[in-house]
Amino acid sequence: MESNQQDSLAITQALENYYFKGIYEGNISTLEHILNPGTLLFGDVKGQPYAKTLDQYLDGVKNRKSPKDSGKPFKGEIISVNVINSIAVAKVHVKMYDFNYDEFLSFHKIDNHWMIVNKMITDVSQ
Repeated sequence: MESNQQDSLAITQALENYYFKGIYEGNISTLEHILNPGTLLFGDVKGQPYAKTLDQYLDGVKNRKSPKDSGKPFKGEIISVNVINSIAVAKVHVKMYDFNYDEFLSFHKIDNHWMIVNKMITDVSQ
């Protein structure tokens, strides 16, 4: 049980320090610290299918105006983190630009480091 609490805390800190911060600042290096090179992204945005490789996603982040620079609202919120051994799923909510995203982020503990290996996203009305 203690290990799961430590792992949940490690994932929470990684989400706050790398995932949310990287998205907010548009910082690819920060995001690469938490996103495994093989990460795939799936879901829907405004009712349209969404499927990207990590390279496609990072290219989009790099070539857009960051939420920080846009002056638009940004908020990352961790709803839950569930850990079983070396795998975990975090449910998060991200408000950025004019979007509200609910996301499921799959993690795997690789070399004692929690990495996102899959991102599923949907745009919700609120």
